[in-house]
Amino acid sequence: MAEADKPKIIVDDDWKSAARAEKEKLAQAEQAKKQAESQGGVPDKPSFDHLVNLMASQALMYLGQIPDQSGRGVVALDIAKMQIDLLAVLEEKTKGNLSEDESSLLKGVLSELRAIFVEVYDAIMKAQAEGRLAPDGSNPGAGPIAGSPTIGR
Repeated sequence: MAEADKPKIIVDDDWKSAARAEKEKLAQAEQAKKQAESQGGVPDKPSFDHLVNLMASQALMYLGQIPDQSGRGVVALDIAKMQIDLLAVLEEKTKGNLSEDESSLLKGVLSELRAIFVEVYDAIMKAQAEGRLAPDGSNPGAGPIAGSPTIGR
């Protein structure tokens, strides 16, 4: 066969570069999505993890662990206890229906919150016994102590 009679083989490499570019674009979009979620963005689809974390953050707020706008912690043990108890109800009602990760998350969060609750309760009782905190939550001293929790609702 003469050189002119041989069929030409045309290799189209453009599809490879287009596929690579699309793959990079998807990876960047996924990374941007994760970054937005980590910076307080709203997730596309709420999950069980989000529910547990929301309820745990509310309990932490009322245990004085998350400061309010003024920078002071607010302690309201009755509300914190209710949030912890709601998580316990969630654990009881979903037993056997959660994935291993979800169950582990819920058990861990409950354990941590209960430990913090006891720690805060003991600190309040000690402060009251030492006269640094009145039973109504007011500070009988000269003024508020910087960073001290406010008792009440």
